[in-house]
Formats: sequence, C-alpha cells, structure tokens
Amino acid sequence: MHFSIPETESRSGDSGGSAYVAYNIHVNGVLHCRVRYSQLLGLHEQLRKEYGANVLPAFPPKKLFSLTPAEVEQRREQLEKYMQAVRQDPLLGSSETFNSFLRRAQQETQQVPTEEVSLEVLLSNGQKVLVNVLTSDQTEDVLEAVAAKLDLPDDLIGYFSLFLVREKEDGAFSFVRKLQEFELPYVSVTSLRSQEYKIVLRKSYWDSAYDDDVMENRVGLNLLYAQTVSDIERGWILVTKEQHRQLKSLQEKVSKKEFLRLAQTLRHYGYLRFDACVADFPEKDCPVVVSAGNSELSLQLRLPGQQLREGSFRVTRMRCWRVTSSVSRVPLPSGSTSSPGRGRGEVRLELAFEYLMSKDRLQWVTITSPQAIMMSICLQSMVDELMVKKSGGSIRKMLRRRVGGTLRRSDSQQAVKSPPLLESPDATRESMVKLSSKLSAVSLRGIGSPSTDASASDVHGNFAFEGIGDEDL
Repeated sequence: MHFSIPETESRSGDSGGSAYVAYNIHVNGVLHCRVRYSQLLGLHEQLRKEYGANVLPAFPPKKLFSLTPAEVEQRREQLEKYMQAVRQDPLLGSSETFNSFLRRAQQETQQVPTEEVSLEVLLSNGQKVLVNVLTSDQTEDVLEAVAAKLDLPDDLIGYFSLFLVREKEDGAFSFVRKLQEFELPYVSVTSLRSQEYKIVLRKSYWDSAYDDDVMENRVGLNLLYAQTVSDIERGWILVTKEQHRQLKSLQEKVSKKEFLRLAQTLRHYGYLRFDACVADFPEKDCPVVVSAGNSELSLQLRLPGQQLREGSFRVTRMRCWRVTSSVSRVPLPSGSTSSPGRGRGEVRLELAFEYLMSKDRLQWVTITSPQAIMMSICLQSMVDELMVKKSGGSIRKMLRRRVGGTLRRSDSQQAVKSPPLLESPDATRESMVKLSSKLSAVSLRGIGSPSTDASASDVHGNFAFEGIGDEDL
C-alpha cells in the first residue's frame, strides 16, 4: 500500500473552537482519513509504549507556537515519511494498534455510524452475494461473512481475498486494490460515492498447484470454475480455437474439474489483467497491456507492422522494484480552505523494476499506470509465495491470522522486505539500446505460440528478494 499525505486543510474546531490543521492521509491516491497532528502523536506514543522507541521511525516534534505555512509543509512531509515507514515495517505495519487507528480514523472522517448494513459482494462471474455486516467490520470480518454465506470451509478462507474494483462500461472489472486489514470495506466502497465501484471475491494465490486444495471442496471448486470461465470470456486467458472447442464441450458436460485441468495448461491461467497503459519497453511511450501471474509480469504489445507480441519479466530476475508518484497541482477554486500555494493533486503513478536482461546487464523498466500500486502488490505476493515454496512451507502459513487479538504476518512473510518507495526513478539509468537487442533480452513470443520462458542459465547471482533465483526453483 502506498501511504501519502499530499495536502493539508485548515479546519474550524468543534462548536466554534479555534482552527486547526488537518492532514489528509491517502491510500493509493484516494482519501482514506483526515487526522490531526495530536492524533498521530497519540498513535506514535502508543506504538512506542508497545514496541519501544528504538523500533520506531522519527516523529516530528511538537512546536510551542503556531506554524508558518513553510513549517506546516515541512511537518506534512515528515508525517508522510513516518506513516510510510511504519506501514512498511513488518511488525509495526501489521500491528492491531496501527491498523485499528486507521480504521477508526476512516470511519470518523467519513462520518459513518456503526450499524448493521447489507453489503453486496460480487463473484468473478458477476453473481451477487449479500451479507449482513457492521459498517465498522474490518476486511477479515467481511471475508468471513462472505465465506459463511457461501458455505466455504474455514480452512479455505485464506485462499481468497476481497478486491475493490471499478466496473467499466463493458462490464469488465478494473482492479483498484486488494482490501487491507486497516480499512473497513463498507466505508471504503461507499465513500467513493459511485455505483461503478464494487467489492469482488477472487482467489488470492498465484501457483495453480494450490488449486488442488480448493477443488477438493464443492464450494471452492465452484468459485474457481466461475472465475476461470469469466477470465476466458473476458480474454484474460489466451485460448486457441481448438482449446475453446474442448472447453465448450466440457462446459456442456458440466465437467468442472476436467475443465479446470485443461484451463491450467493455458497461457495466462490465473493471471490478473490490468487496464491498457504505457511502458518504456521496448521503446519509449509504448502502449502495453500488463498481466500478473505465474511469477511474472507479462507485457502484451503491438509493434509497428508486426503481430501482437508478448514480453515476460520473471519475478526471480527482478533485483528490486519501486512505486513512484508525482503530483501535478490543479488550482482550487477561490475560497478554498487548503494551504496557500497548494491545490488539488492529480497523481501520476509508475512501477519501475530493475531487471536482469542478460548475464551481466541490469536495466530499469518503467510502467506508467494508475494501477501501478496494485501491480506492486501482485509482485510482492508472488515473492511471498515463492519464499514459502523455497522453504518447503505451506501456503496456509502465509495467511494472516489473528493471534491474541493482533493480525500478524507469518515468519515467511516477515522475512521478505517490501520494495522501497523512493522519491523518483533513477535519472541516470542506462540509455536505451537497440530495439532488436532489447527484444531478445526477455522471453518474447507471438500470442498463441508455445511458451518459452527465459533460460535459467542466464541468471547469475542473487537478483531477487532473499536469494530467490531461477536456479533455485
């Protein structure tokens, strides 16, 4: 998750009290909550009491006198860095103290009273599931309510997640983010004040080997089947005419397991597809469609005079990646209460990763997309899964569990460092090489041709998180 505090507001106190500065905390560029300095200081002191001062990042000190506009801006920047550092820390970011603070602040900001409501959750095929929840229920609570309504066993709940999506005009889903433990799903979706935004249930793992666990259960099998049929209909899974004929025959026979076994052999099975965007590979401002799955990012592109092509970037060959954002200021109307010189921010997001193109050549590749943070989350979860597989563990150990009232990451997840959120991409990265050599550096193929993943022999050294290399898998 990308935390930012892009702006402040001067607000009047309750019952005519003195004005104060409010800090707008954004998650993925969307307002999550509005808090005062004193509230954040209270959070810091509580975390210090629980975990010790040496674990916490620096917190901006109190001031005796009113802040100047420059000091307000300086404090905003310091608080933004503080919130990002806490969230990225495996211990602090998963603590109930931190997450419950954000949930309360979200509810207070949106002025949503605690009450029972009916919440609509969609399955991948568009089927609606209505669950009765509290407006103050966190993501885990809502997920459990959906599972109970579907009669999905407790031991399979962790194989699925809730996602916030935007339904486009053609009915397709544009994935915004996976709902997190620090937010209230009902408040998150209703605060966007648009019928376009929905909550969708979808499987949360990448390795199709885990399908076997889910398919043993009737409800799990039906959920996987519905998701796969939907992905094929949307064109997310690449299917030849002959494969389509075989799948259609299995559908007519209602042979769900056989249908899924065939689907597992297809390119992009289980992948998450993103909206069309722009990348600087294989050339600047290249229109691409990005998909994530099977431990890779896939970029589909059409070069001038050529058929549709696909480049595959293996997670195991990414030395690191980062999400960067830049905010262009749009002047606010006269009479606005925002700080002087600041306006409404329009966020431009980029995902940049450093990739081992060949034996001794690393190169940065940048994707510019409003879904850059969701792409980063997919990369991190794929790394988490690989770490568990490498250690001989089970996917069940990756699940977040409530231990003594606290949601905690498993040891396998804590061992994986989150990609740093740096201020800007490397301005000195190497210049573009010839197009032909760039294309040969990754697995590039025509759509529908046999898969030819990059050779493991090209990998030398440790170029992915915590020692994962192609030779290890």
